[in-house]
Amino acid sequence: MTNLLIDAKKAITYDAIVIGTGISGGWAAKELCEKGLKTLVLERGRDVKHIIDYPTANLQPWEFEHRGKGTLEMQRRFGKNANEFNPFQLKANEQPYVQEKPFNWIRGYHVGGKSLLWARQTQRWSDFDYEGPLRDGFAVDWPIRYADIAPWYSHVEKFIGVSGNRDGLASLPDGEFLPPMETSILEQHLKGAVAKNYTDRHVIYGRCAHITKPQPIHFQQGRAMCLNRTLCNRGCPFGGYFSSNASTLPWAQRTGHMTLRPHSVVHSIIYDEKKGKAIGVRVIDSESKKMLEFYARIIFVNASALASTQILMNSTSSRFPNGLGNDSGVLGKYISWHNYRGHVSASYDGYPDRRTDGRTPTNSYIPRFRNLEKHNMGFLRGYATGIGAGHGFARGQEGLGEELKKHLANTEYGDWGISAWMMGEVIPIESNHIKLHPDLKDQYGIPELVMSCDWTENDDKMVKDYMEQLTEMFTLAGFKNIKSIDSHSAPGSDIHEMSGARMGRDPKTSILNKWNQVHGCKNVFVTDGACMASTSTQNPSLTYMAYTARAANYAVDEVKKKNL
Repeated sequence: MTNLLIDAKKAITYDAIVIGTGISGGWAAKELCEKGLKTLVLERGRDVKHIIDYPTANLQPWEFEHRGKGTLEMQRRFGKNANEFNPFQLKANEQPYVQEKPFNWIRGYHVGGKSLLWARQTQRWSDFDYEGPLRDGFAVDWPIRYADIAPWYSHVEKFIGVSGNRDGLASLPDGEFLPPMETSILEQHLKGAVAKNYTDRHVIYGRCAHITKPQPIHFQQGRAMCLNRTLCNRGCPFGGYFSSNASTLPWAQRTGHMTLRPHSVVHSIIYDEKKGKAIGVRVIDSESKKMLEFYARIIFVNASALASTQILMNSTSSRFPNGLGNDSGVLGKYISWHNYRGHVSASYDGYPDRRTDGRTPTNSYIPRFRNLEKHNMGFLRGYATGIGAGHGFARGQEGLGEELKKHLANTEYGDWGISAWMMGEVIPIESNHIKLHPDLKDQYGIPELVMSCDWTENDDKMVKDYMEQLTEMFTLAGFKNIKSIDSHSAPGSDIHEMSGARMGRDPKTSILNKWNQVHGCKNVFVTDGACMASTSTQNPSLTYMAYTARAANYAVDEVKKKNL
């Protein structure tokens, strides 16, 4: 019987466990498996196999029963934004949470996570971003700088394929780029107008994780060139954009060292008091509702910022009564996100003979220009800007019968349209936090998350400045009908939630060290959005991937040295 028990435990024991299959979880799996570690990869949602499980990828709008629109039944099951195009929607009752203040928690519970849903924008951080908290005193000083991450950015970019220009901007370091796609004539017009009127602002091509000129490493992954279909959220059967499903997970699988287990809701991490380290995870099988345990030497937590923090908070023991690694008391605090509230739009009556043929999956981009060299604004940090333009037919919907048909059949082009949206840095403050509800539990018996996050005066001032500055830039470019809007959307609406288990130099004010290790439990690593000490203005996914690759290689080295 003893031998049977030993054999049974060996069957559920691995070198490493990775929690989550999204942007960072896929990279953890790739790096660990590539280095020879027998790795269990856990996903709470269903399996999604590349190509096979993209049922809407090649369908035209008229091939959908309701032309893509969400029915009342779909809205009941998946929420008010449900539609027929997106096969990766989350059931409305999958994971309820309590909103002390309004918060939109957008999740991707399936293999691949939000790597199948992301905007694919890939910008590096600079030392302006890493040194921000030290300069103004909000948040803790990052324990790393750009030089620590630069080689890992390159490592990731070469593998995933990033299209971009070398712009030579200190605020947005250049990377390992494939050729860029073409931007519209109106975006190029704005670029020229901004260059003429400003020295501190630049309109550049929006760097994106799309393959424009496949390299041998991309062919080895089984991926091909982006065809500019812009149907990305349905899943790309060509692997033209980076996702865990098309890239890192199949790469890990081919090593023979990965075991992928979907339908596995992680309840908590198991901490051994005698060994002084984590020894495994507790998992609830979402189909049978049975509690299971798996064991490993090292554990990577990559469930997404809030979900990873929830797992740590629910991992209690005599050593960590308030959550794994929470000696500092900051676990779940300093939650932050990106501010997308500001929008500015306009029209332009020039270039009547030019149009946008085809599609592009990216856009133009204005990197942050506020509070870089000097902090001379009435608010902290700054914002970046996305820019998109198009030229459509001058069609109306007035009248009935022949008059309506004539309007709809009009082939004359109207004015160009251009729009801008902000990506502002939200300052981490202690009062923006999440916690576990003392009584309410979800269908798996896990305490529900309580969200208590709100905008601050700093965010309001930033939105106001954004709308003023973009209005000025559009005016100088000769645009007309300029409109600026503050959407007042709830926090979380634009997906980029961060922090909860932040990195730092001091264990008294942070959860993780410079290698993304839990200070008090060195064999647990957190490399998704939960690790962030501040948010900057860049889309964070590339940074998560770089952190994960760096931490995974460090973890493997530490295992070889028998330090873990």
